[in-house]
Amino acid sequence: MTLKSEVSKRKTFAIISHPDAGKTTLTEKLLLFGNLIRSAGTVKGKKSGKFATSDWMEIEKQRGISVTSSVMNFPYKDFKVNILDTPGHEDFSEDTYRTLTAVDSVVMIIDATKGIEAQTIKLFKVCKMRGIPIFTFINKMDREGREPLELLEQIEEVLDIETYPMNWPAGMGKRFLGIFDRYHKQFVKFNGNEAETFIPYEQLEQPEHEELVQNPTYEETKDELALLDEAGDEFSIDAILRGEQTPVFFGSALAPFGVETFFDTFIDMAPNPKPRKTTEGLIQPEREDFSGFIFKIQANMNPAHRDRVAFLRVCSGKFERGMTVKLPRTNKTIKLSQTQQFVASSRDTVDEAYPGDIIGIYDPGVYRIGDTLLTGKDNFVYDELPQFPPELFKRVTAKNVMKSKQFKKGLEQLVQEGAIQLFTGHPMETYIIGAVGELQYQVFEHRMKHEYNVDVMLESIGERIPRWLELEQVDTTLFDERNLLVKDREGGFLVLFKNDFALRWFEDKHKDIKLIDLFEVNKYDQSY
Repeated sequence: MTLKSEVSKRKTFAIISHPDAGKTTLTEKLLLFGNLIRSAGTVKGKKSGKFATSDWMEIEKQRGISVTSSVMNFPYKDFKVNILDTPGHEDFSEDTYRTLTAVDSVVMIIDATKGIEAQTIKLFKVCKMRGIPIFTFINKMDREGREPLELLEQIEEVLDIETYPMNWPAGMGKRFLGIFDRYHKQFVKFNGNEAETFIPYEQLEQPEHEELVQNPTYEETKDELALLDEAGDEFSIDAILRGEQTPVFFGSALAPFGVETFFDTFIDMAPNPKPRKTTEGLIQPEREDFSGFIFKIQANMNPAHRDRVAFLRVCSGKFERGMTVKLPRTNKTIKLSQTQQFVASSRDTVDEAYPGDIIGIYDPGVYRIGDTLLTGKDNFVYDELPQFPPELFKRVTAKNVMKSKQFKKGLEQLVQEGAIQLFTGHPMETYIIGAVGELQYQVFEHRMKHEYNVDVMLESIGERIPRWLELEQVDTTLFDERNLLVKDREGGFLVLFKNDFALRWFEDKHKDIKLIDLFEVNKYDQSY
């Protein structure tokens, strides 16, 4: 099998949405199609004891939310599918932003009852700026919701992207009859809990379908379809692949209804692995030498073994277990002998992988998020992954000083994952952790207790405005609790200003000191 033919089989995508839109439920249904699970768990399945396969962390099962991106690999028809299920909650958006650098397309789920929500807009902007093709699944059509035309209009106006409905719903909620599949020219009939019925357009006039075609809802939908054909945007696969048009599918992930039709069409249209930017220009997936980058590190996927797994996106060449690779950041070579592929926390040893595949490699503590691994004579590095400054800051200490060793280990490993950011006070060596949202602290506290057996105390120092300093030496007398001087993991100095007034006062008084806003440096239009 040639490298080119293996690349053509890969479909690697992320699923994004606002919390509760049905993202993890849809993922479960796709795993059913891949014959990886016998029955789908529910995301909020506390009473039934069944949990979503992609929510593997204990706190995810308790809360019924996704707090970390999970990876699932499975074969479907003639393709090899890699799905990345991302956290929907805005407090974990940094993990999602990094995950989006490892995919070739995105499925965006919109709740038909709520329309476009805040987190969807944020994630969509990241995709749009990266030029990632976006496929839209409008979920929960078996409930009463917004009118389909209103939803399309909202997508076009709020997200500034053309829409093309691949199917069109006949009714919704109790009046929901099914969908007109415009792409396959068939009507897919909704039968409640029973399997859906596929009726080719030319057979709809037959006597056995008389009750359906005479239904007032069916007739109304035919009029809407005629309007779409006349006034809607033209379908363009090129515009879809450029991220300028989004194909829209209506259905219900929970029922499930319209999911298989959606997935079959998506697999046909979604792009294969593409060239990626490096310090030496574009690297083609068909390049013979292996290369890839680490976009995520996860500690304790198996708490019994206290393991660390680095998630690597293969970008070029063929990966083979046991191969020796270079890590340009340290100029060291590493043998990759412990490698896995995933369905959430379930793992199988993987002997080979190709561009587009996501694999897990054992991390003995040498990798960082954003690291490039490669073979051959070249020594390039893939584009840096975006980092975003935290907004909330808290001092953290161990309740029991006798557990300082476990405390430091847990702190170090969770920081390396990118779950939180760590700063140390200067000159006083206190630990300060930064996060985007409050929920990150709750997950941190939970994981320190359950994975490292350490109870921690968190003391809030409130929302702060972080600004980095270019200086290697600083006058510590210029800073106090209001303008707190700390160091980051790389040893760089930054100031945590209490508010805008404190920041402006410092800038006016010390015009010779340059303050760097990391968010400005990492704005989407530059990082992506």
